[in-house]
Amino acid sequence: MSENKLEIGLETLEFETIKRSIHQPTNITISSTAKEKINHCRNYLNNKTADSTKAYYGINTGFGYLQNVKIDASQTQQLQYNLLMSHACGMGNKVPDEIVKLMLLLKIQSLSYGNSGVQEITVERLADLYNNDILPIVYTQGSLGASGDLAPLSHLALPLIGMGKVKVNNEEIDAATILQKNNWQQINLQSKEGLALINGTQFMSAYGIYCLQKAQKLLQWANIIAAISFDGFDGNLQPLNPLIHRVRQHKGQVETAATLFNYLKESSIATNPNKQTQDPYSFRCIPQVHGASKDTFDYVLSVFMREVNSVTDNPNIFPNEDEILSGGNFHGQPLALGLDFLCIAMSEIASISERRTYQLISGQRGLPLFLVNEPGLNSGFMIPQYTAASIVSQNKQLCTPASVDTISSSNNQEDHVSMGANAATKCLQVIENVERVLAIELLTAAQALDFRRPATSSHFIENIMKAYRSKVSFNERDRLLHTDMQASVEFLREFEL
Repeated sequence: MSENKLEIGLETLEFETIKRSIHQPTNITISSTAKEKINHCRNYLNNKTADSTKAYYGINTGFGYLQNVKIDASQTQQLQYNLLMSHACGMGNKVPDEIVKLMLLLKIQSLSYGNSGVQEITVERLADLYNNDILPIVYTQGSLGASGDLAPLSHLALPLIGMGKVKVNNEEIDAATILQKNNWQQINLQSKEGLALINGTQFMSAYGIYCLQKAQKLLQWANIIAAISFDGFDGNLQPLNPLIHRVRQHKGQVETAATLFNYLKESSIATNPNKQTQDPYSFRCIPQVHGASKDTFDYVLSVFMREVNSVTDNPNIFPNEDEILSGGNFHGQPLALGLDFLCIAMSEIASISERRTYQLISGQRGLPLFLVNEPGLNSGFMIPQYTAASIVSQNKQLCTPASVDTISSSNNQEDHVSMGANAATKCLQVIENVERVLAIELLTAAQALDFRRPATSSHFIENIMKAYRSKVSFNERDRLLHTDMQASVEFLREFEL
């Protein structure tokens, strides 16, 4: 696979660009434009603070509740080191490698605007870590989603000063060893740099972008699998008529109906005129349900793309305006709400999917009970539906919004937080659960459709079926279905739509 090249600082990051970086080896460079902005800001900050007795938050003061403690100029560098060490308090599971790489990319992007006061070498070293697949060990627990993702970003930044651990070729190594091996000096942190590195929303943002790129593919799969189920259940095409959707006008609904109709319009099963009058809602209302989730996806994506192209540390430095301003761009409320919304929207995709699975095994429409020959002797597809139901129930629990919670911290200085980091980690759980439920529906729908033979579906659906059947065969009698279910998950991940 050829290496993808990405120059930071020339233009805004696009979703497709970030997706490529996840799935294709990518080499980052910092553009000359970004370097000029970074150096201009750093020089301004040096000049501004050289002879000043004025207190600048986090530059020559303590942090959080300690904001009013003035730090002597001789101690400002130690202040930044202490910040990284004291705030690296993550716990729990380790963040997946792909998301750590995204965190590095998004932190580099945010620092490239020249409003953070970092040195050029600091940004370059982050790019070195990214380009060499040297991934800091970061933990999922510890961020309140305001004051930025302090704990996880501290772990991300520790290797810059030769502390913490990194993962290289699936092996965990002391960061100091890697610096020595690559002949890299520890970064001599200057004023403000530690704060710039750990203030920000890159933990929440990276999780969100990773979830969104998975959700995008799963939304496509949801429509394809629903179409297979539709023919497997001998569904009525009438609810896909564009006239119905024209008079409601929700974009996702209109597009989903058109997509399903295009998948099925050449199907001999779907176009058979001998149909029941109505189907259950899990079939009849696919455009309304899938479409609403797609509209939610589009909204949440717009929130996250604004965020990844923003400056989210504090304070913000504006050299051209001669201003150093302390604000709250680190607050993750937009992301927390978006992640909770995405959880709910994607959970509904799994919920309606499980209902279609249930209908397919129920012995209706000429299909055998539990989609197997000799039901009774064989349990067939009875228990995959149990599994789907348990996963859907877990998703309902995970969809309790994190963003409605807040716990005061820093001696009540930070008295309202977003809890966006918790929203982020549970959102990934929901997305992975949706993938499993859709895989179970695909397994079930393919079995149902094969019971319709010799009748055929559309050319598009039959091509999907052919590819799927090369991985998972028709179930003649009871066998170990866990293997088929896992193979179905892999098929969803690997098949190129």
